[in-house]
Amino acid sequence: MTHKILIVDDNQAVLDALSLLLEIHDFSVVTATNPFDALQIVRYQRIELVIQDMNFTSDTTSGEEGKALFYELREINPHLPIILITAWTELATAIELVKAGAADYLPKPWDDAKLLVCIGNLIELGSAKKIVATHNRHQQEREGTFKNADLAGLIFKSTAMERLVTMALQVAKSDISALITGPNGSGKECIAHIIQKNSPLVSQPFIKVNAGALPQELIEAELFGAEAGAYTGITKQRIGRFEAADGGTLFLDEIGNLPLSGQIKLLRVLQTGEFERLGSTQTRKVNVRVISATNENLLQAIEQGRFREDLYYRLNVIELNVPALCERQDDVLALISHFLPHRELTINTEQALQHYKWPGNVRELENACKRVAVLKPAGVLTVDDFALSSPVSSQQKAEPTKQEIEHAMRAHQGVIAKVAREFGLSRQALYRRLQKMGIDY
Repeated sequence: MTHKILIVDDNQAVLDALSLLLEIHDFSVVTATNPFDALQIVRYQRIELVIQDMNFTSDTTSGEEGKALFYELREINPHLPIILITAWTELATAIELVKAGAADYLPKPWDDAKLLVCIGNLIELGSAKKIVATHNRHQQEREGTFKNADLAGLIFKSTAMERLVTMALQVAKSDISALITGPNGSGKECIAHIIQKNSPLVSQPFIKVNAGALPQELIEAELFGAEAGAYTGITKQRIGRFEAADGGTLFLDEIGNLPLSGQIKLLRVLQTGEFERLGSTQTRKVNVRVISATNENLLQAIEQGRFREDLYYRLNVIELNVPALCERQDDVLALISHFLPHRELTINTEQALQHYKWPGNVRELENACKRVAVLKPAGVLTVDDFALSSPVSSQQKAEPTKQEIEHAMRAHQGVIAKVAREFGLSRQALYRRLQKMGIDY
C-alpha cells in the first residue's frame, strides 16, 4: 500500500525537492502552494501525513499563516500527523504547535535522513492508532450486541468466539433444534446455556443428560422413563428426562453415543413429541426444545451405520461449531486472567501459552491454572509453572531482551517496521514491548 503525503509550501523549489525525496522512497505525493488548496485536498483525499511550511505570503515570517492552517487541518482530521518546516525565527510558534498536537518540526534546511525516519515512524504510529480505534469501535459494537445478553460466564476475546456467541443469541430467539459440535473441553455446554438463558424458555426447565456417561442399556430409560419392573433392578416408576423437560429445553450431550434403538425413539419424539416409557404402552406427549452436542464426526458415524441420517438432519437444523482453543489464541490470555486474576506472566510465557496446542482445550487450561494457584500462589509466572502436558513448540522464537530491542532500534535508525521484522513481530506487538520496557521511540 502506497502512503499519500501532502506537502504545503509556496516555494516551488521546496515542493520539487521534497517530492523527489519522498517519491524515491515509494511515497505518493500531493502538493499545494497555499492553505486553501491544502484544506481542499485533506477534505477530499485520503492523506496520511502533512508536511507544511509556516508562511505562504511574500515577506511574511511570523508563522501565523502556518499556525492558522495547522488548526484548520486539525478540525478536519484531529488525528492527522503534521510535520512543520520552520525557520529559526518561527521556532517558538512551532514549539507551541507541537504542544497543541503537531507531530514534529524540522528546521530549514532539513536533514533528509531525519525527515524520512520521522515520516516512517509517524505513519507506523498512525497505522497503530487506526488499529486501536477500529478495535475500540469494534469493542463498543460488541458490548452493544452483548449488553443485555446472559453469556453464562463465557470468557472470550477472539473474533471466532464472538461470531459463535452472536449466532447462539440469534438461535436462542427461535425454537429450532441446534447441534453444537467441537472437541472435548472447548465449551459446548456453555454455548447450550447461552441459548437457553437468552431464549423465551429461560424460566422453563433446562434438563441436561450426558449420553456418553450412561451405560447403553440405561440411556433409553434415562431419556424416556420406565415403569416399575421394566428391567432388572427398577422397583418404582421412573420419570424420564423428556418428561422432566416438558415445556422447556433438553440438552443432550455426547449425542453420538446414543444407541440405534434410542435414536429411533428420539427421532419420533422430535417429529411428533410422542413416546412411551419402557415397559408401558401408554403414549405420552411433550413439547421440548432439544439442543444436542457432540465431539464426534456424525457424518462419518452415518457412513459407518452407527448414526441415523434422518436423526442427524432433524437435530442439525443449525450447527454451532466451537473451535478448539488452539484455533482462538486471543482467548488464552483472557481465560488465564479470569482463572488467575491479578497474576503477572512474563512476556515470553504469554507468547508460549498462546502458541501451545492445548489438546485438552479450556478444561486443560483451567486445570493448569488451578495447579498454578496452589503450587505458586505468588510471584511472576513462567511457562514451567504451568506444567503443560506436552512440550511447547520448539519453533517458538525467544522473546527479545530490552538490550536487543534497543540495539535494533539504533541499527535501523528507529524505523519500527524494520525492527519488528527483525524479531518476527507485528508492529503492534513491538509497540507493546517498547511501552512495557520503557524504550523511547
